[in-house]
Amino acid sequence: MKNPESSRLLILTSHLTAHKPASIMASEKEAALSAVPSDSPTIFDKIINKEIPAYVVYEDDKVLAFRDISPQAPTHILIIPKVKDGLTGISKAEEKHCEILGLLLYTAKLVAKQEGLETGFRLVINDGPDGCQSVYHLHIHLLGGRQMNWPPG
Repeated sequence: MKNPESSRLLILTSHLTAHKPASIMASEKEAALSAVPSDSPTIFDKIINKEIPAYVVYEDDKVLAFRDISPQAPTHILIIPKVKDGLTGISKAEEKHCEILGLLLYTAKLVAKQEGLETGFRLVINDGPDGCQSVYHLHIHLLGGRQMNWPPG
């Protein structure tokens, strides 16, 4: 039986690899099911700290937006708060997070406009294992550039 930590590391490594060999490719569902909900530093903290590269499309003192390395649409951008402050997922939001939550949504609007998504886009927040959350640092997926379907998943 595989060690859960080595399995998680393999999944995170596969997320960082542009050309993924089939043997290490992991589905988002597998990544979510192997993720351990925690307030520990995540891959996003490494991106914020410039320890690993990302294709940044927007940055200010509170928010960072960058292209997803495994895009699910022609435009797929992740929008994150630079300071987690216990906000590992939307279900952990408290009244003190209202300002940053509003700022994340407003940033999504700015980035969508910057990306030329005049005809529409979708915002997604995955929360917990059943919501397919694989990184426990709140993030909004901005998806666009194609017709979205309903129901979403």
